[in-house]
Amino acid sequence: MTPHAIAAACRSATAANLAIEVVEATGSTNADLIARIAAAPGNGGIGGPLLLVARRQTAGRGRAGRAWQSGNGSLMFSLAWRFRQPLTALVGLPLAVGVTVAEVLAARGVDVALKWPNDVLLHGCKLAGILIETTSAASLLHQDAWAVIGIGINIAEEGESHAEAGVGLAAAVAAGPAGGSTAGIAVLPPTDRTLLMAQLLDALAATLGTFAETGFAPWIARWNARHAHAGKMVDLVDGAKAVQSGRAVGVDALGCLLLETPGGTIAIMAGDVSLRPAQEVGDAAAD
Repeated sequence: MTPHAIAAACRSATAANLAIEVVEATGSTNADLIARIAAAPGNGGIGGPLLLVARRQTAGRGRAGRAWQSGNGSLMFSLAWRFRQPLTALVGLPLAVGVTVAEVLAARGVDVALKWPNDVLLHGCKLAGILIETTSAASLLHQDAWAVIGIGINIAEEGESHAEAGVGLAAAVAAGPAGGSTAGIAVLPPTDRTLLMAQLLDALAATLGTFAETGFAPWIARWNARHAHAGKMVDLVDGAKAVQSGRAVGVDALGCLLLETPGGTIAIMAGDVSLRPAQEVGDAAAD
Protein backbone atom coordinates (compact mmCIF):
# COMPACT_ATOMS: atom_id res chain seq x y z
CA MET A 1 0.00 0.00 0.00
CA THR A 2 1.45 3.34 -1.09
CA PRO A 3 0.08 6.90 -1.32
CA HIS A 4 0.24 6.75 -5.13
CA ALA A 5 -1.63 3.43 -5.26
CA ILE A 6 -4.38 4.71 -2.93
CA ALA A 7 -4.83 7.91 -4.94
CA ALA A 8 -4.86 5.99 -8.23
CA ALA A 9 -7.64 3.71 -6.92
CA CYS A 10 -9.86 6.63 -5.85
CA ARG A 11 -12.78 7.48 -8.11
CA SER A 12 -13.43 11.02 -6.93
CA ALA A 13 -11.07 13.87 -7.74
CA THR A 14 -11.50 15.26 -4.22
CA ALA A 15 -10.22 12.06 -2.62
CA ALA A 16 -7.49 11.44 -5.19
CA ASN A 17 -6.04 14.92 -4.64
CA LEU A 18 -5.86 14.73 -0.85
CA ALA A 19 -2.47 14.52 0.83
CA ILE A 20 -1.79 10.85 1.68
CA GLU A 21 0.98 9.36 3.81
CA VAL A 22 1.66 5.71 4.62
CA VAL A 23 4.00 4.74 7.46
CA GLU A 24 5.31 1.34 8.48
CA ALA A 25 4.54 1.82 12.17
CA THR A 26 3.52 4.48 14.64
CA GLY A 27 2.01 4.74 18.08
CA SER A 28 -1.29 6.33 17.10
CA THR A 29 -2.25 7.91 13.79
CA ASN A 30 -4.78 10.10 15.62
CA ALA A 31 -2.14 11.38 18.04
CA ASP A 32 0.27 12.04 15.16
CA LEU A 33 -2.24 14.17 13.27
CA ILE A 34 -3.37 16.10 16.34
CA ALA A 35 0.25 16.99 17.06
CA ARG A 36 0.75 18.15 13.49
CA ILE A 37 -2.37 20.31 13.56
CA ALA A 38 -0.95 22.08 16.60
CA ALA A 39 2.48 22.54 14.96
CA ALA A 40 3.48 25.54 12.85
CA PRO A 41 3.19 25.02 9.06
CA GLY A 42 6.96 25.15 8.66
CA ASN A 43 7.53 22.69 11.49
CA GLY A 44 5.54 19.67 10.36
CA GLY A 45 2.15 21.33 10.58
CA ILE A 46 -0.60 20.74 8.04
CA GLY A 47 -2.84 23.20 6.24
CA GLY A 48 -5.35 20.91 4.58
CA PRO A 49 -6.89 17.43 4.71
CA LEU A 50 -4.39 14.64 5.28
CA LEU A 51 -4.81 10.85 5.33
CA LEU A 52 -2.31 8.95 7.46
CA VAL A 53 -2.27 5.15 7.13
CA ALA A 54 -0.18 2.91 9.39
CA ARG A 55 0.69 -0.68 8.58
CA ARG A 56 1.14 -1.22 12.32
CA GLN A 57 -0.06 0.77 15.30
CA THR A 58 1.50 0.20 18.73
CA ALA A 59 -0.54 2.57 20.90
CA GLY A 60 -3.89 2.83 19.18
CA ARG A 61 -6.75 3.96 21.36
CA GLY A 62 -10.51 4.09 21.38
CA ARG A 63 -13.01 6.13 23.34
CA ALA A 64 -12.28 6.99 26.99
CA GLY A 65 -8.62 6.05 26.54
CA ARG A 66 -9.29 2.36 25.91
CA ALA A 67 -6.64 0.45 24.00
CA TRP A 68 -7.37 -0.42 20.35
CA GLN A 69 -5.49 -3.47 19.11
CA SER A 70 -5.53 -4.67 15.50
CA GLY A 71 -3.88 -7.56 13.71
CA ASN A 72 -1.08 -7.06 11.20
CA GLY A 73 -3.47 -7.41 8.29
CA SER A 74 -5.93 -4.83 9.60
CA LEU A 75 -6.57 -1.41 8.10
CA MET A 76 -5.70 1.46 10.45
CA PHE A 77 -5.82 5.09 9.45
CA SER A 78 -6.73 8.64 10.47
CA LEU A 79 -8.04 11.46 8.33
CA ALA A 80 -7.55 15.08 9.39
CA TRP A 81 -10.25 17.36 8.00
CA ARG A 82 -10.66 21.10 8.50
CA PHE A 83 -14.17 22.52 8.97
CA ARG A 84 -14.99 26.21 8.64
CA GLN A 85 -17.28 25.90 11.64
CA PRO A 86 -16.92 25.79 15.43
CA LEU A 87 -16.44 22.52 17.26
CA THR A 88 -20.09 22.57 18.36
CA ALA A 89 -21.15 22.10 14.72
CA LEU A 90 -19.51 18.67 14.60
CA VAL A 91 -21.98 16.94 16.91
CA GLY A 92 -23.22 13.81 15.15
CA LEU A 93 -20.11 13.45 12.98
CA PRO A 94 -19.04 10.09 14.52
CA LEU A 95 -22.42 8.59 13.59
CA ALA A 96 -22.30 9.96 10.03
CA VAL A 97 -18.84 8.41 9.65
CA GLY A 98 -20.16 5.11 11.03
CA VAL A 99 -22.88 5.08 8.38
CA THR A 100 -20.29 5.83 5.71
CA VAL A 101 -18.06 2.91 6.76
CA ALA A 102 -21.09 0.60 6.97
CA GLU A 103 -22.30 1.53 3.49
CA VAL A 104 -18.86 1.01 1.94
CA LEU A 105 -18.71 -2.46 3.51
CA ALA A 106 -22.29 -3.20 2.43
CA ALA A 107 -21.35 -2.36 -1.16
CA ARG A 108 -18.68 -5.07 -0.84
CA GLY A 109 -21.26 -7.62 0.34
CA VAL A 110 -20.57 -7.28 4.07
CA ASP A 111 -23.83 -6.52 5.90
CA VAL A 112 -22.96 -4.74 9.14
CA ALA A 113 -24.85 -3.01 11.93
CA LEU A 114 -24.00 0.05 14.01
CA LYS A 115 -23.62 0.15 17.77
CA TRP A 116 -24.09 3.60 19.27
CA PRO A 117 -22.03 5.67 19.20
CA ASN A 118 -18.98 4.42 17.31
CA ASP A 119 -18.72 0.68 16.62
CA VAL A 120 -19.38 -1.32 13.46
CA LEU A 121 -20.66 -4.84 14.15
CA LEU A 122 -20.71 -7.97 12.03
CA HIS A 123 -23.03 -10.72 13.29
CA GLY A 124 -23.09 -8.93 16.65
CA CYS A 125 -19.29 -8.81 16.99
CA LYS A 126 -17.04 -5.77 16.70
CA LEU A 127 -15.54 -5.44 13.23
CA ALA A 128 -14.44 -1.81 13.27
CA GLY A 129 -14.09 1.10 15.66
CA ILE A 130 -14.22 4.83 15.08
CA LEU A 131 -12.58 7.52 17.21
CA ILE A 132 -13.09 11.16 16.26
CA GLU A 133 -11.10 13.80 18.11
CA THR A 134 -11.68 17.50 17.54
CA THR A 135 -9.32 20.38 18.04
CA SER A 136 -8.66 23.96 16.99
CA ALA A 137 -5.22 25.27 16.05
CA ALA A 138 -4.14 28.53 17.66
CA SER A 139 -3.52 30.04 14.23
CA LEU A 140 -7.10 29.39 13.07
CA LEU A 141 -10.09 31.64 13.50
CA HIS A 142 -12.38 30.77 16.39
CA GLN A 143 -15.03 29.42 14.03
CA ASP A 144 -12.62 26.93 12.43
CA ALA A 145 -12.22 23.39 13.73
CA TRP A 146 -10.33 20.23 12.86
CA ALA A 147 -11.67 16.71 13.12
CA VAL A 148 -9.25 13.79 13.25
CA ILE A 149 -11.17 10.69 12.21
CA GLY A 150 -9.50 7.47 13.30
CA ILE A 151 -10.79 4.16 11.95
CA GLY A 152 -9.60 0.61 12.52
CA ILE A 153 -11.05 -2.36 10.63
CA ASN A 154 -10.12 -5.94 11.55
CA ILE A 155 -8.88 -7.86 8.51
CA ALA A 156 -7.26 -11.29 8.46
CA GLU A 157 -3.83 -11.66 6.87
CA GLU A 158 -3.40 -13.72 3.71
CA GLY A 159 -3.32 -17.40 4.67
CA GLU A 160 -4.81 -16.73 8.11
CA SER A 161 -8.22 -18.12 8.97
CA HIS A 162 -10.96 -16.01 10.54
CA ALA A 163 -10.63 -18.04 13.73
CA GLU A 164 -6.87 -17.56 13.92
CA ALA A 165 -7.19 -13.82 13.33
CA GLY A 166 -9.93 -13.52 15.94
CA VAL A 167 -7.94 -15.42 18.56
CA GLY A 168 -4.90 -13.22 17.93
CA LEU A 169 -6.89 -10.02 18.26
CA ALA A 170 -8.64 -11.25 21.40
CA ALA A 171 -5.29 -12.08 22.99
CA ALA A 172 -3.95 -8.64 22.08
CA VAL A 173 -6.95 -6.91 23.63
CA ALA A 174 -6.68 -8.98 26.81
CA ALA A 175 -2.99 -8.13 27.12
CA GLY A 176 -3.48 -4.43 26.42
CA PRO A 177 -3.04 -1.78 29.14
CA ALA A 178 -6.76 -1.06 29.27
CA GLY A 179 -7.81 -4.69 29.35
CA GLY A 180 -11.09 -5.49 27.62
CA SER A 181 -13.25 -8.36 26.55
CA THR A 182 -11.74 -11.29 24.70
CA ALA A 183 -15.07 -12.06 23.04
CA GLY A 184 -17.10 -10.43 20.32
CA ILE A 185 -14.42 -9.76 17.69
CA ALA A 186 -15.22 -10.02 13.98
CA VAL A 187 -12.67 -10.15 11.17
CA LEU A 188 -12.97 -9.58 7.43
CA PRO A 189 -11.35 -12.16 5.16
CA PRO A 190 -8.10 -11.10 3.46
CA THR A 191 -8.80 -8.27 1.04
CA ASP A 192 -7.05 -5.67 -1.09
CA ARG A 193 -6.47 -3.02 1.56
CA THR A 194 -5.41 -0.41 -1.00
CA LEU A 195 -8.73 -0.70 -2.82
CA LEU A 196 -10.71 -0.71 0.44
CA MET A 197 -8.81 2.36 1.64
CA ALA A 198 -9.56 4.17 -1.63
CA GLN A 199 -13.26 3.28 -1.42
CA LEU A 200 -13.41 4.56 2.15
CA LEU A 201 -11.55 7.75 1.24
CA ASP A 202 -13.95 8.44 -1.64
CA ALA A 203 -16.93 7.97 0.64
CA LEU A 204 -15.48 9.90 3.58
CA ALA A 205 -14.54 12.89 1.44
CA ALA A 206 -18.13 13.04 0.17
CA THR A 207 -19.56 12.63 3.67
CA LEU A 208 -17.38 15.31 5.23
CA GLY A 209 -18.11 17.76 2.45
CA THR A 210 -21.85 17.25 2.86
CA PHE A 211 -21.72 17.26 6.66
CA ALA A 212 -20.12 20.71 6.59
CA GLU A 213 -23.21 21.99 4.80
CA THR A 214 -26.02 20.00 6.43
CA GLY A 215 -24.90 18.57 9.74
CA PHE A 216 -26.11 15.09 10.72
CA ALA A 217 -29.62 15.31 9.22
CA PRO A 218 -29.01 13.26 6.00
CA TRP A 219 -27.69 10.32 8.04
CA ILE A 220 -30.35 9.99 10.75
CA ALA A 221 -32.60 7.51 8.93
CA ARG A 222 -29.61 5.65 7.48
CA TRP A 223 -28.09 5.21 10.96
CA ASN A 224 -31.39 4.09 12.46
CA ALA A 225 -31.80 1.53 9.65
CA ARG A 226 -28.57 -0.16 10.80
CA HIS A 227 -29.14 0.27 14.54
CA ALA A 228 -27.87 -2.94 16.15
CA HIS A 229 -29.97 -2.54 19.31
CA ALA A 230 -33.16 -1.08 17.87
CA GLY A 231 -36.09 -1.89 20.16
CA LYS A 232 -33.88 -3.70 22.68
CA MET A 233 -33.34 -3.03 26.36
CA VAL A 234 -29.88 -1.58 27.00
CA ASP A 235 -27.79 -0.19 29.84
CA LEU A 236 -25.65 2.94 29.55
CA VAL A 237 -22.49 2.27 31.51
CA ASP A 238 -19.93 4.70 32.92
CA GLY A 239 -16.95 2.57 33.91
CA ALA A 240 -18.48 -0.42 35.68
CA LYS A 241 -21.65 1.39 36.75
CA ALA A 242 -24.95 1.44 34.88
CA VAL A 243 -26.15 5.04 34.87
CA GLN A 244 -29.26 4.70 32.73
CA SER A 245 -31.41 1.91 31.31
CA GLY A 246 -34.17 1.83 28.76
CA ARG A 247 -35.32 0.61 25.38
CA ALA A 248 -33.17 1.92 22.52
CA VAL A 249 -35.36 3.45 19.82
CA GLY A 250 -32.86 5.28 17.59
CA VAL A 251 -30.92 8.54 17.41
CA ASP A 252 -32.03 12.14 17.00
CA ALA A 253 -30.76 15.04 14.88
CA LEU A 254 -27.77 15.56 17.20
CA GLY A 255 -26.77 11.90 17.22
CA CYS A 256 -28.07 11.42 20.76
CA LEU A 257 -29.33 7.95 21.65
CA LEU A 258 -33.07 7.96 22.33
CA LEU A 259 -34.11 5.75 25.23
CA GLU A 260 -37.65 4.88 26.25
CA THR A 261 -37.77 4.84 30.05
CA PRO A 262 -40.63 4.65 32.59
CA GLY A 263 -40.37 8.43 32.84
CA GLY A 264 -40.57 9.03 29.10
CA THR A 265 -38.15 9.18 26.17
CA ILE A 266 -34.78 10.77 26.95
CA ALA A 267 -31.81 11.71 24.76
CA ILE A 268 -28.32 10.57 25.78
CA MET A 269 -25.18 12.37 24.60
CA ALA A 270 -22.21 10.08 23.93
CA GLY A 271 -19.71 11.50 26.43
CA ASP A 272 -17.82 8.65 28.07
CA VAL A 273 -20.75 6.29 28.50
CA SER A 274 -20.84 2.92 26.76
CA LEU A 275 -23.86 0.93 25.64
CA ARG A 276 -24.38 -2.65 26.78
CA PRO A 277 -27.29 -5.02 26.16
CA ALA A 278 -29.37 -5.22 29.32
CA GLN A 279 -28.96 -8.25 31.55
CA GLU A 280 -31.24 -11.17 30.73
CA VAL A 281 -33.11 -10.62 33.99
CA GLY A 282 -33.81 -7.03 32.96
CA ASP A 283 -34.97 -8.14 29.53
CA ALA A 284 -37.37 -10.63 31.02
CA ALA A 285 -38.76 -8.04 33.41
CA ALA A 286 -39.20 -5.50 30.63
CA ASP A 287 -41.04 -7.95 28.44
